[in-house]
Order: sequence, then structure tokens, then C-alpha cells
Amino acid sequence: MTHHLPPDFLAKSLRRDVLAGLGSTPKTLPPKWFYDQRGSELFERITLLEEYYPTRAEREALELHAADIAAAAPADTLMELGSGSSRKTPLLLDALAAAGPLRRYVAVDVSDSALIAARESLAELYPALELQAVAADFEHQMHLLPHEGRRMVAFLGGTIGNFEPDARHEFLRSIRGYLGPGEGTLLIGADLVKPPSVLIPAYDDAEGVTAEFNRNVLRVLNAELGADFDVDAFEHVAVWNEREEWIEMRLRATHPLHVTLPAVDLEVDFAAGEDLRTEISAKFRPEGFAAELAEAGFGVVGQWTDGAGRFALTLAEPR
Repeated sequence: MTHHLPPDFLAKSLRRDVLAGLGSTPKTLPPKWFYDQRGSELFERITLLEEYYPTRAEREALELHAADIAAAAPADTLMELGSGSSRKTPLLLDALAAAGPLRRYVAVDVSDSALIAARESLAELYPALELQAVAADFEHQMHLLPHEGRRMVAFLGGTIGNFEPDARHEFLRSIRGYLGPGEGTLLIGADLVKPPSVLIPAYDDAEGVTAEFNRNVLRVLNAELGADFDVDAFEHVAVWNEREEWIEMRLRATHPLHVTLPAVDLEVDFAAGEDLRTEISAKFRPEGFAAELAEAGFGVVGQWTDGAGRFALTLAEPR
């Protein structure tokens, strides 16, 4: 495993994000802090819920079109940003191996445990494939990632929707800076715009699993920063922002609260009914996403969806 993160990277990042987000108006926190062990387990449960279609839709799109994607962009290296458990990765690896001389898989994540688990599972499936695990912050350290060979950079799971527009543009530009013309391609999974009657239940399920997942960020702050959030005093809210075309997950204070966070020397007040935004999940239109990629210096090679047209895989190359 290659490490590009300082030993205290996650702790410093959490403190920085909390100070910035809880000190802003409205209050916000980035969704990456949902994912301690409990949060990861809750998200796995979410992916199995009937209402939560994105994971199934992206997998279906890969099952239907991985061979077409690989044929359009043969590569000797598959690099996956935010690889996590790499559960969908074999669909791409098999297709790329069938299309040409695939030699290497590079998993990039900030979690050592996720990288180790992914490497162990893939090593059993692909004993002849070179497996590299890179602990790095891909939002800011693209220039440190391996440059060898013709690469397909994959960013799956719809995570691109968690970026606000300006940050999304900067992120895509950083990938364009990493990938020069003729050096490879970018494959991004993005959830598509659909009626709120479909979107809102996906983020506010009947069993309340998503509500517990959302509140888990407060438990993380209590555990990591010595905070005294009354977790049960916040209700889960999912809102469709029609103008921005994104889902917002929020935690709403049910009564006035005073919260202390000793590790960052911060005290925060919440009014009754005040929201803390914990996630945006932007939904895209294929032509609009192609335009965003063009603005970042990419040209679209192809776009593919699941059978119901819910989720898109967009393949682009540097111009």
C-alpha cells in the first residue's frame, strides 16, 4: 500500500470541516463523516432497501454495458477513485480484460481498512492482476497518483452528486490535469433527474434506516470530538431542491439546543426547527453532464444507462 496521507489526516480534516460547517449559515457538514463502522453498516442496509434504487441501477448499467465501455476505451490500468469495497469493480475488470491487455488495478481511498479488504477480495479473484492500494485524498492529490500506462479512471456510485457545482468543476479539472490527451479515459456514474415521488423515498425510507444513517454523523462528532449532541433531538428530513436539482438531507432540531464540541473549542446553538444540512445528492441530465465535462476539458465518448434510464455511466476522454 502506498500512503500519501499524513497520520492525522482524518482527524485534522474532521476538525476543519466541523469548524467551517457548524460556523456557517446555514449549518452544514460534508457526507463523508457518516462513515464510521456503524455508518458503513447502515449504508449497506440502505443499498438493499426497495426504495433505494441507485446502487441496483448502476450495477445493472454496468452489467448491460461494461463490454461496450471497455471496447470504447481499452486500458491496461483501471484506477478507481473512492474505491471503498470495490464490489462493482469485477464487472469492469472482466470487461477490460476481455477487451485488451489489462495489467493493473489501482484502488484509491482514504480508508486503509477499505483498501485492505478490497485488495484481499480481488486478489482471490484475479491472482495474475497487479493490485495497487493508494491511500490518498483524490480531491487534492490527483497529481500523486500513478501515471503509468493507459488508464481508465473510474468514479462510481453517484458520488459526483455530493459535490456542489463549483467544487465539482474543480474536481473534474483536477482529473483533466492528471489525464493528458491519449493517456486514458474517465468513467463516471451519475444519478439522473427523476420525479420527487421516486427520489424522496430513496432518501427517506419507510423503515427509517436512512434516518439513522443521517443521525450517525452526530454520533461520530460525539465520539471523535467529545461533542454532546442529543442525537434523538434531531429528526431526519429529505428535501428535493427543484432549482438546483438535488436532494438535500438535513437534520432538524426538534427544540432549542446548545451543543459543545470541546476538541475544537466550539459551542453551537440550534433554534427549534433549525436545519443542519448533511448531504446534497445532485441529479443530472445526460446533456447537462456532458456540458459540464466539456467545460472541464473532456469530450464524451459515450453514455449508457440501466434499462429504466435511472442512472448513467458517462465515458469521457481529455480533449
